[in-house]
Amino acid sequence: MTDKNTPTKRDDDMLDPDVRFLLANERTLLAWIRTALAVVAGGVVLTQIGTDSDMRSVIGVSAMLLGGFMATVGYLRYRAADKAIRIGELPVAGREPVLQVAGVTLVAFALVASHIFGIW
Repeated sequence: MTDKNTPTKRDDDMLDPDVRFLLANERTLLAWIRTALAVVAGGVVLTQIGTDSDMRSVIGVSAMLLGGFMATVGYLRYRAADKAIRIGELPVAGREPVLQVAGVTLVAFALVASHIFGIW
């Protein structure tokens, strides 16, 4: 008798994984997309609201590009994790979350610096 949480082999050498793993992977993708949308929205706000400033536009466009990068990375990680789950392996840990944190931190520092030095 097999445990209901144990993946079973199909004829095409792919595992039939526990659906909870697949749904958790989808929730993770949605978290990446939600974060990316928030960063893109922040970038749009920076470019549209306030006084005209080249620095604000550069930071806003950078934030929008960072949001697009985050959405793309989230999708690629989702696909890689899905493939790994289906063959019974753990997904490879990547550096993308570190890049995401670094990008958001860089945008935050740029905003603070532009405010402190009156560039805004």
